[in-house]
Amino acid sequence: MLDIKAIRENTEEIERRLQTRDPNVSLQEVLDLDEQRRNIINEVEQLKAKRNDVSGNVGTLKREGKHDEAEALIKEMGEVADQIKELDNQQRDVEEKLNDILSILPNIPDDSVPVSMEKTDYVVIREHDEKPTFDFEVEHHLDFCEKLDMLDFPRGASIAGSRFPLYKGWGARLEMGLIQFFWNFHADKGYTHIFPPYLGTAESMYVASQLPKFKDDVYYIEKDDLYLNPTSETVICNLHREEILEADQLPLKYAAFTTCFRREAGAAGEEERGLIRMHQFNKVELFKFTSAETSFDELESLIVDAEAVLTALGLHHRLVLLPTSDMAGQSVKTYDIEMWIPSQNRYYEVSSCSNCTDYQARRGNIRYRPEPKAKPEFVHTLNGSGLATSRVFAAIVETYQQPDGTIHLPEALQPYVGTDVIRP
Repeated sequence: MLDIKAIRENTEEIERRLQTRDPNVSLQEVLDLDEQRRNIINEVEQLKAKRNDVSGNVGTLKREGKHDEAEALIKEMGEVADQIKELDNQQRDVEEKLNDILSILPNIPDDSVPVSMEKTDYVVIREHDEKPTFDFEVEHHLDFCEKLDMLDFPRGASIAGSRFPLYKGWGARLEMGLIQFFWNFHADKGYTHIFPPYLGTAESMYVASQLPKFKDDVYYIEKDDLYLNPTSETVICNLHREEILEADQLPLKYAAFTTCFRREAGAAGEEERGLIRMHQFNKVELFKFTSAETSFDELESLIVDAEAVLTALGLHHRLVLLPTSDMAGQSVKTYDIEMWIPSQNRYYEVSSCSNCTDYQARRGNIRYRPEPKAKPEFVHTLNGSGLATSRVFAAIVETYQQPDGTIHLPEALQPYVGTDVIRP
């Protein structure tokens, strides 16, 4: 959530920068509601001051035996109390409308982010490893895995509906091996492991910026008023909600594992069949709570940590800087790590690494003291997949498949899967 004081003091600049994300953004209603709120507060304070003054006068009049005058003042103060009550109700209504608007306004893009309404106007920062070459026609991972009895989407669909995977045999072992590999990999980078709940309250979803804007995109359990987490970021973001941290605790670095659930409304195209886009997938998420001064440096190191996983697996990938129109609402700067899928001859995003500055921290009231006894300031939050397994699974199957129908696993992964070659 944006700082209303900053909006009030620097309206034109903030509106200009927000319009690089959406040209239709206007802050006028925010300013109008903020002015109404402040006027109401001022009026209430004046009425309360008047009530306090008169209360003292009532006592004096009673002591002086002027009971009629005292009763008149008491009656007048009853009317003042009714006015205060009505103004309090008006203030709550205005604040609710103001918070509703602020809750859906996106974060302010950093000046280093490319400005464009076209999502294709990303900037390629760097590439890693070579694109794999083949002297045979590469099969789509789904077709290849079905031959090896590693994936069974029809039975998954019979259990839960379309786009819910069912891993089988070596497919299940490869999936679990990837989870364990990602999980252990980040321990050496100084991340604290977290195994959090898969469900979150409406407040948790709000803090992470999933609600209210993306309410229709998450699975909701009405009976318990809980939401299935769409990404591990959502639950880890709430780890220090309503807490005040000390400067020497920062940065706090977490690696969290969850299964994630997304409604992903709309039909999937041919290019997204198999493990490319699903309702359920597994992910190790990297998350940081940092100071304001260090957050952009911490973003760069988070990216390096996420890229290192793919490098260890020998998978070709690249890093791109997203334009203003393609960032999540809470982010001020986002890099995507895109991985090469050979059968489609194209890249797919496998990790988004973002700096959300104090946007989520304001919602969750997550603060730190820059120095002992100093006034608390909001932390900055950063997130990035480290990684989601499904597309990595697809890339491994396609990159390391052999013409004899086997998959030669990368050396770093072999201990976690329990074999060097997956055979028919």
